[in-house]
Amino acid sequence: MQKKKKRTPKIKAPTYAILGCGSVGFAVANELRAQGKEFIIIDKDAKRVESLRDQKLEAIQGNISDPKALNRAHIERVGAVLILSSNVQANKNALKIVKGISPTIHTVVRAIDPVTKEELEDAGADMVILPSSVIATTAVRYLERVESIRHGRELLKLVKGVGKKGKLGVVIHDNPDPDAIASGLALKYMAEHVGIGAEVLYQGEIGHQENRAFINLLKIQLRRTKESNLSEFNKIALVDTAIPGVNNSLPEGVEVEIVIDHHPVEIEKVVAQYCDIRQNIGATATIMTKYLQELDIPISKELATALLYGIRTDTHEFKIETDPADLTAAAFLYPLADHDMLGKVEMPSMSTETLDILGEAIQSRRIKGSYLISNVGPIRDRDALPQAADYLLNLEGISTVIVFGLGDEHIYISGRSKDIRLNIGNAMNEAFGDIGSAGGHSTAAAAQIPLGVFSGVKDKQTIMRLAEEAVMKRFLAAVGEKEKE
Repeated sequence: MQKKKKRTPKIKAPTYAILGCGSVGFAVANELRAQGKEFIIIDKDAKRVESLRDQKLEAIQGNISDPKALNRAHIERVGAVLILSSNVQANKNALKIVKGISPTIHTVVRAIDPVTKEELEDAGADMVILPSSVIATTAVRYLERVESIRHGRELLKLVKGVGKKGKLGVVIHDNPDPDAIASGLALKYMAEHVGIGAEVLYQGEIGHQENRAFINLLKIQLRRTKESNLSEFNKIALVDTAIPGVNNSLPEGVEVEIVIDHHPVEIEKVVAQYCDIRQNIGATATIMTKYLQELDIPISKELATALLYGIRTDTHEFKIETDPADLTAAAFLYPLADHDMLGKVEMPSMSTETLDILGEAIQSRRIKGSYLISNVGPIRDRDALPQAADYLLNLEGISTVIVFGLGDEHIYISGRSKDIRLNIGNAMNEAFGDIGSAGGHSTAAAAQIPLGVFSGVKDKQTIMRLAEEAVMKRFLAAVGEKEKE
């Protein structure tokens, strides 16, 4: 009977090869080992190789510029080669040898300055790293995190100053959106985490159907400021708004201890013991998420869902005014959130008033070039205005939309723009800031004009006709257009 030949077992090729194992190479080796990756090391220092082997690492002694050493490591079988010695010429030689063995092998090569970085890129390196640059970036990021933790601790210390028997009033802006609601809720959550009572306060209406669904499904508790006596609260915080009386219910001049916001604002007008205004950030919910994350405060599923929704809505699903911090905050919240709940929030029914206002905005539109301005008349649901503006912005040839309506005490204006040459927030402020309040970002903004401007006029139709003339004239002047006579 013929004997079966013994099969020689195939040796599994390592995924990576590290050429040169000084401090940088060794750090990379430890990281790869922690991730369970297969790799082989080549280094010319015999003692270092012996030390690596003692640590159960596969290592070969040899010069990385020597083709024989690279052949012994079967470089042709690895997925990627990391050339990390401190000798740039040796790295260049090794890169040439590796590319000669197999041009398809991915190579990561260490440089020492921008000049050698460019030379290595010209020589065919797929990625070139500058350790000094990496160290600098890492150090700055660490310092940013240290600063963020310090700010968070300062905020908590101020909140604790309310006292166990006191209460913190968290005021969000009028007719609050998901970002304001979630951010106010997060500060309340932080206060309660350290044993301090807090309430989220607002004024106006929550008319947008998604916002109502958001509050109802997540069982968010808000309190109207007109039902509250501010003397109940030992300290007041403004969240997603920055100045008392500007789109919030606080009387002008009231003392505010805490301001946390992301909207553009004249900083010199903000007066508070603690102020954190980050105008580069897309949502205040991002700032609040960073506080919770850096302070290692556990986040409930409901709060994570609210914060994630707040970030998504204020950045229009990360399409506008988005900073990398918004993306990392959303990534942190994503696994903690209730996505079934988010789905229900995003698919609520539309109210008949919203539909009526949308229809009125379409019928009443006036167009000047690429600008569309629409007067929808008397309104109860102010949240319908931005919905109408968003819808009309989709019309062909339209780059900027202004929709306004008449409330009980104000003319409310909502603006949207996709014109990269125009900052709609600045334009609205220039047009209406001197007769009311206005502000926003480059693509979305709002304004409100007190009816006192039209004092003496009783008839609503007359008010709206006068308002239409004023809005058209002021806005078109602000954007450099002349209204047709």
